[in-house]
Amino acid sequence: MSEIVLIAESGCDLTPELAKENGVTIVPMHVTFGGETRDDGAFPTTLMFEHYKRTRDLPRTSGCTPHDFETAFARIKAERPGAKILHLAYSASTTCSMQSAQIAAKGDPDIVSIDTKSVAAAQAAIVLRTARLLREKPQTTMDEAVAAVNAMIAKVHMGFFPGDLDYLRAGGRVSNAAYLGATILGLHPLIEIEDGKLLSTKKYRGSMARVIARLMEDYPKRWNLDRQELYLIYGAGLDEAIMRAAEESAARQGFMHVSWVQTGCVIAAHSGPGAFGIVGFEA
Repeated sequence: MSEIVLIAESGCDLTPELAKENGVTIVPMHVTFGGETRDDGAFPTTLMFEHYKRTRDLPRTSGCTPHDFETAFARIKAERPGAKILHLAYSASTTCSMQSAQIAAKGDPDIVSIDTKSVAAAQAAIVLRTARLLREKPQTTMDEAVAAVNAMIAKVHMGFFPGDLDYLRAGGRVSNAAYLGATILGLHPLIEIEDGKLLSTKKYRGSMARVIARLMEDYPKRWNLDRQELYLIYGAGLDEAIMRAAEESAARQGFMHVSWVQTGCVIAAHSGPGAFGIVGFEA
């Protein structure tokens, strides 16, 4: 067993089962709606969607607090005395979580935080690939793990279509004019991560089924994605026929392992129901 324990925020959207299987400690981020702040992952995204549909009150998200990390660090140290902790952080450009972890670490040299400059399934892809490295090479040192993670960060790519632009408009991330224009023209903005920031990089026109089919063809070629593994993102409510078509497209392109990752509340508060995305590593 590796002496390194991995820790990440709930915003990476790993299920509790997958986190446990890979030895990853998950620290909850937070979502506020209906006058109550709840832990991300403690309730289904559909509850949040139903609240917004009923009240037009957009859920607000917040990062982990220092106390959240203090609790997690203490638990790991009690269960694994002498272990080193590697925190693969949700993009520091989007949340205070990494700063909270550093405050909680209090300069402990056995706790290292790395800004993955990724969110949601892209962060999950880095976490899972790192877990696999530590499982296959348990003698990996912290310095070696950090170098490997930094190499992954440089190669990971994520693009997704929000399922409902109303969530971006309500959150002030698109103007009313841009929202109306996109709605009238049937445009779907592609949201990508660039240096830790979520940016609209391109617009696709057509039905959700049509633009997803195009993205499935465009994105792997554009980034020369490694055919060993591919992660597909889906928001609650995405048409199952679209999901099957995406899997078939991935198979035609030679992807060997395709994993679906459902949007958790943090990213879903911005992308809405029915979102779709793709994550992979450059070959």
